[in-house]
Amino acid sequence: MNGLLPVLIIATSLAPALATFFLAEDQAGWRNGLNLGGAVLKIALVGFMLVEVADGAIYDTRFDLAPGLALVLRVDALSLLFVTLSAALWLLTTIYAIAYFEGTRDLSRFFGFFSLCVAATTGIAFSGTLVTFFVFYELLTLSTWPLVVHKGDAASLSAGRRYLAYTMPGSAALLAAIVWLESAVGPIAFAQPAALETVDETTLRLVFVLFVLGIGVKAALVPLHGWLPAAMAAPAPVSALLHAVAVVKAGAFGIVRVVHDVYGIARVEALGLGTPLALLAAFTIVYGSARALQQVDIKRRLAFSTVSQVSYIILGVALAGPVATIGGLVHLVHQGLMKITLFFCAGIFAERAHVHRIDELAGIGPRMPWTASAFSVGALGMIGVPPIAGFVSKWYLGIGGLQAGQPWVIGVLVASSLLNASYFLPLLYRMWFLPAPETLPARGPDARALERPLGLIAPPVATALAALAVGFLAASPISPLAWTTLIVERAYTP
Repeated sequence: MNGLLPVLIIATSLAPALATFFLAEDQAGWRNGLNLGGAVLKIALVGFMLVEVADGAIYDTRFDLAPGLALVLRVDALSLLFVTLSAALWLLTTIYAIAYFEGTRDLSRFFGFFSLCVAATTGIAFSGTLVTFFVFYELLTLSTWPLVVHKGDAASLSAGRRYLAYTMPGSAALLAAIVWLESAVGPIAFAQPAALETVDETTLRLVFVLFVLGIGVKAALVPLHGWLPAAMAAPAPVSALLHAVAVVKAGAFGIVRVVHDVYGIARVEALGLGTPLALLAAFTIVYGSARALQQVDIKRRLAFSTVSQVSYIILGVALAGPVATIGGLVHLVHQGLMKITLFFCAGIFAERAHVHRIDELAGIGPRMPWTASAFSVGALGMIGVPPIAGFVSKWYLGIGGLQAGQPWVIGVLVASSLLNASYFLPLLYRMWFLPAPETLPARGPDARALERPLGLIAPPVATALAALAVGFLAASPISPLAWTTLIVERAYTP
């Protein structure tokens, strides 16, 4: 059963995806039932696995494809951190997408690729070797592109071309890194450190650069980030998926695997690779925030915010100390909750009130209180206001920077937080303190209709409450922080 469970969890997304492709457009009941049912089953199986892995259980599955070539699924505490986030947010995003797309066309195609994307993300998390990681990484690229171009208009098709223009060379760099390294040391499994002492240091540094180039595209590290703001031409559920659940998180997760499980923290430091990676992440953090400040479109501002925020994960891991690593890894969850809330709300503003630009947000708070309140929680969390989740991440990153002998990290966090406040607080001021235009109904059935249907409003409210809860309950033994601490304790225990 231990070997079967990772396969079943991937199948909860893969089976609905494959079945949905064959459904007619008018079979909405079957389509919704398959995707919601798969999401609920996935959460149940992941919940069971969380309990088992916390007690030390190991899940390992191997599929031999050819001599010396195998797909290996292996579950550890780090895998489950990523999979638990994706499972919970997949369910909420599916509910949101069903309400968002009601009455539109090509939904069997959309939900098929949507679930395929989640299956690929789960496979990335469960990958036990570099080759397995690459297979699922490429599946994620191919399944995401149809979602980016779903609208079929000029902007979406242009965004799709740009996405491929970045990700295809990134895939080539990643494949080159894997082939180069494995040709020297043989197949690399994440369960045990690779015998890299037989490889000269120059080669190891060059291969590491290729890994960062290949995976850094999806992680939106500067200057590899250009596809992400362009992808905002996609519908709101896709934006939420890209930023909080799948693509950019897969990139950050991949860099974590390379640092911890391919090279190892000690070797990264010995080769002098940790500080350059940390500096690149720090530059991306400040650059993304500065560019967000320049955007007038709500979704583009959020996109550049993601460029900044995802690099907190990479910064924490690159600093190599246990406290900084906890801060980076827990931000994988915290940023996901906050950012998906913001994109859910931006989609509601666009679809229900036809608000796309920042200057159009005036007075929308009292007119759309549930949506605006959820957006406010996500924005304040991104700034780092306690006790929302973002504060916890930044606190651990700051302490971790000092612990690692890198006090400049404090300056990066302060600069980023000030920039976060500069580009989020004006939005909140407009929403809550400026008068609304007369075209926005203030009361009556028309006003209430702005926050309908429930399937559109409930997901961002749920994720906003979750962002508050994981901040309030950070000291709880069942919090993401506690699980991340478990991951790091196991990583740093000989």
